[in-house]
Amino acid sequence: MRHSKGYRNRGRKLFRKKLRERGKIGLSRLLYNYKIGDRVAIDINPNDISHAPHRRYQGKVGVILEKRGRSYVIGIKIGRREKKIITTPFHFKPLSLSVSK
Repeated sequence: MRHSKGYRNRGRKLFRKKLRERGKIGLSRLLYNYKIGDRVAIDINPNDISHAPHRRYQGKVGVILEKRGRSYVIGIKIGRREKKIITTPFHFKPLSLSVSK
């Protein structure tokens, strides 16, 4: 029997949280005001997988291009191509917060 090649295939180690990171996400990260042109780091939160980008974008840095409802469009350069990812603020964080760790 062949193994599944689904959307979340081979993501167990990638989406796992460390012991002290478990639980709900902090309010300061959820209430952050993003502006067009801000740089953000994709950090997929495994607590809520709806609207999460594909696992290949985990850890990539992009620029906010526009806002669509509650979601944002993030432009990420992969090789020579510019990819657009539509996701909620639950799955990315400002680059300044991600560097401070």
